[in-house]
Amino acid sequence: MLALSYRSFARAFIQPATTYQSSSPVFLHGISSFSTRTSALFAAEKARILFLGTPEVAATSLERIVAESKKDDSPYEVVGVVTQPPKRRKRRGKEVPSPVGLAAEELEIPVLTPEKAKDDDFLTALENEYKPDLCITAAYGQYLPKRFLKIPKLGTLNIHPSLLPRWRGASPVQRSLEAGDNPVGVSVLFTVSKMDAGPIVKQVEEEIDENDDATKMLPHLFDIGNDLLLEALPEVIEGKITMENAMVQDEELVVNADMIDSSEGELFPVSDTARKCHNKVRGFSMWPGTFIYVRIGEDEETEPVKMKIIKTRVLEESGAEPTNEVMLGPNKKDGLRLVCGDGSVLELLMVQPVTRKAMDAKSFVNGLRGEKVYWVDMPKNEETEN
Repeated sequence: MLALSYRSFARAFIQPATTYQSSSPVFLHGISSFSTRTSALFAAEKARILFLGTPEVAATSLERIVAESKKDDSPYEVVGVVTQPPKRRKRRGKEVPSPVGLAAEELEIPVLTPEKAKDDDFLTALENEYKPDLCITAAYGQYLPKRFLKIPKLGTLNIHPSLLPRWRGASPVQRSLEAGDNPVGVSVLFTVSKMDAGPIVKQVEEEIDENDDATKMLPHLFDIGNDLLLEALPEVIEGKITMENAMVQDEELVVNADMIDSSEGELFPVSDTARKCHNKVRGFSMWPGTFIYVRIGEDEETEPVKMKIIKTRVLEESGAEPTNEVMLGPNKKDGLRLVCGDGSVLELLMVQPVTRKAMDAKSFVNGLRGEKVYWVDMPKNEETEN
């Protein structure tokens, strides 16, 4: 009821927010922002939180934080959201806000979408109007300049889905799965100028199944991260956890999670083990995906085609007879068996031939009408148009 009354009052008495203009425009969406004086009237001692994020997993984080902020005993309120600018889905299509932008508009929270977080008008708006006490980032996707980091007196917290200092960088979940890590984990840390290098506030490990992939683990780890963040927020706001007393990262244990390039998606069964190929399939399940080149039929002059590998499992770690023929297993739910160079066997459970939909292994074989399939070790500098 209090929230409803507040919205009614805001609609009646609060003036529209200023729109900021610059060479790198800051777009303001959603409801009008509230003046500092009016906000203080309703939340005299509440910490002002600014949330920064972009993808769907970050939208979930925002929704959780806002839900907690609505409780009568909450020590904070969310006064604004920062996200990446809307993007066109097609060349001439309509600009679509990010998942975080859409969530913020639905929650009636002001949204800022600067082209760059270093934009002067954007930073001035934060300093003079939003005046956050604490900022929270979750997969925002932009570097935060020193001027930004100086604005919130309580600092900036970040949800990072890895066991820092292992896997600092843009692709922590993907790289940890590619490396075969178990356990994986999530950290909540203070943001500093150096990427993912700030002191750690909370951290937890998570044991996973050897077949869990990034599509499953990314939202799962962010859910855990949301719990950690909400647990930490009261302590940070009360000054019990600070930049000075949080756990400093060991620089000798740093491993970088470099941004993934689309060229990394090719599997090399001739040189890599089934386990290594399987882990890459798991890690790259969201993007860019993984693939091999195959030849359909026994004519060696037939042009190899690219086949996406969507789901796999390791059948044998070693001992299989070398062959480049990819054969369906004898049982009903078996996949295609690909023997790697060391004799380990990778089972292909879901594949997607070029120009076709994704399908299980049996459906793929049924469509071949008796033709055999061979994986082809394409030279790394050779390209195919398929």
